[in-house]
Amino acid sequence: MNRTRIPIALQQAVMRCLRAKLQLARQHFAIEFPEPKIVYQQRGTSAGTAWLQAWEIRLNPVLLLENQHTFIDEVVPHELAHLLVFRQFGQVSPHGREWRWMMGSVLQLPASRTHQFAVSSVQSKTFPYQCVCQQHQLTVRRHNRVLRGESEYRCRRCGEKLQFLANENS
Repeated sequence: MNRTRIPIALQQAVMRCLRAKLQLARQHFAIEFPEPKIVYQQRGTSAGTAWLQAWEIRLNPVLLLENQHTFIDEVVPHELAHLLVFRQFGQVSPHGREWRWMMGSVLQLPASRTHQFAVSSVQSKTFPYQCVCQQHQLTVRRHNRVLRGESEYRCRRCGEKLQFLANENS
């Protein structure tokens, strides 16, 4: 597997942010939260993922390198908030009121559900499909499921089955 190398200075900046936000949570709750493990293995267009039971944060190394400080300031606290919410409230809605409260009141940041980073460098190939009302782009995984007859997909707007546009995929 081709691993993207993260410079040590960038890894240190991630840890500084994580530790600063973790300290805010420790002070707010008067509880000693352990430091989560940071793994740079998130793939695709997701900037990061919180693995609740493992107490782990997975970060997208490509998006981190491309968006450095903004990524650190937004994504690291976002994923940490998921872990803290799980520890304090258990299994709740991922971006529900508990998470929004944790972001705003404890970590002192705006609660934004999605990032605004350019994703062209991490976006996988898509395949064109058509319904009655519009054209759709399906991922390689979904396209292969259609080809094997394992799945069919329908438009959320018109409800029609999507048809592969084979001649446009050259």
